[in-house]
Amino acid sequence: MTAPSPTQPPANAAAKINTLEDIGKAVEMARAEGRRVVLAHGVFDILHIGHIRHLEEARSHGDLLVVSVTPDRFVNKGPGRPVFGELVRAEMLAALSFVDHVGLNVGPTAEPAIQAIKPDVYVKGSDYADMASDVTGKIVDERRAVERFGGKVVFTDDVTHSSSSLINRFFNPFEPHVRQFVEGLRARDEQQEILDLIDRVETMRILVVGDAIIDEYRYVTPMGRAPKENLVTVLNQSSEVFAGGVFATANHVSTFCRQVDVLTVFGAQDSYREFVEGKLNPNVGLIGLERSDAPTTRKSRYIDAASVRKLFETYHMVDKPVADDVEQQINGRLAEIAGDYDVVIVNDFGHGMIKPSTIDMLTRHARFLAVNTQTNSANYGFNLITKYPRPDYICIDALEARLAIGDQHGSVEDLITRGLALQQPKSKIAVTHGRIGCQVYAPDEATTQIPAFADRVADTMGAGDAFLAITAPLVAAGGRMRTVGFLGNIAGAIQVGIVGHRTSVDKVMMIKAVISMLK
Repeated sequence: MTAPSPTQPPANAAAKINTLEDIGKAVEMARAEGRRVVLAHGVFDILHIGHIRHLEEARSHGDLLVVSVTPDRFVNKGPGRPVFGELVRAEMLAALSFVDHVGLNVGPTAEPAIQAIKPDVYVKGSDYADMASDVTGKIVDERRAVERFGGKVVFTDDVTHSSSSLINRFFNPFEPHVRQFVEGLRARDEQQEILDLIDRVETMRILVVGDAIIDEYRYVTPMGRAPKENLVTVLNQSSEVFAGGVFATANHVSTFCRQVDVLTVFGAQDSYREFVEGKLNPNVGLIGLERSDAPTTRKSRYIDAASVRKLFETYHMVDKPVADDVEQQINGRLAEIAGDYDVVIVNDFGHGMIKPSTIDMLTRHARFLAVNTQTNSANYGFNLITKYPRPDYICIDALEARLAIGDQHGSVEDLITRGLALQQPKSKIAVTHGRIGCQVYAPDEATTQIPAFADRVADTMGAGDAFLAITAPLVAAGGRMRTVGFLGNIAGAIQVGIVGHRTSVDKVMMIKAVISMLK
């Protein structure tokens, strides 16, 4: 795109929308002529009077007003947001006569826009004036970036208006039953209780135990059936590799809690250990043992590059229990350290690491034991939650609950109250059910159905791990299961919008989603 002349206003709104690079060149010429450049940045999901007054005041601080817009992929305001796509939002802003240039930002914060525009004045709303209350912590970084280029930060002083409040009231993207549930939380004024629960787990130490898994995505173009063989042919395009399993769980929970450690077993062949170490968050420690008779489990999924739909999958693994000497190492470590953690989260994928003696060790030493036993192609019908005699928190999906109870057709509520709760009378339970949401239960609480919040699904892989990771410490902290299920479904909704494990669900995302949904 070609930037308009800095001395001639664009002929129409569309001409105001350009790349940050082109806008940067235009404002550099304007600055050389002695003109003062102002930058404002935001989501601007629904343009309202608060935005207009904010931008008008911003324009009064200079001669040119540039507005940078957060792209759709970086709008962390929870499920259903943004309501309007990035190009529509940019067009609405460009239609304002006092806005000179509009550009899509290229990152989750304003720093790329600041670097490209080098504003004399960077304008934020009055709700950012108290930098200590900014949940993202990014306003401080943005201020430093502005000052590095010789600019200053100014806060507008008009009454703050909330796009989220207006969207929730007039443009609510949720289906009626979801809207009713969220409005119930809002009517009971539960936002602060929910945020307090999230804060309550920040000093916890978490141990994540389970199978090491590498998730590989191979993007391909289907070519059809081979002419002389009964084969489906695909053309390889590219690939991505992710640290999955316990590593994904650890990264999710690490932004909520002070310290997270992972106890797992790598294979001696194709270990991927160095790769995993580079993917773990800074406060995640790794206790990695090794089995000599196998590679680290790797699951390769072949994905249609055009639709991002999974076509088929191959497992690279040795599907048998670890040797006795490795079992003894695992049990020895658990006996030594498990009691030091506030919560032990078990990701049991049924790939051989967790044997009966290890379950006994976890049961005896964990102060709070949260367990997921996953059903997958390698262990169907064999990896059941019933093998754990005393989990404090059970987190499984509906199929895993059905297999454990032996009930193919009963309701999810019956699976809990007439099955799992009878087998584990002291356990708190969450059963996830995809698009339906989840059912949660505690011995002193009735079962509650929490609706799903996801409206855009890029990839379902890892949603259950995100749910488990975020909810386990919240249950241990004494949170009501209704609140826990609400937060777990938000985590799941965020995760299904992420391809593979490219990023983790983090505390800032969750807090922003809660505030946005309950305004």
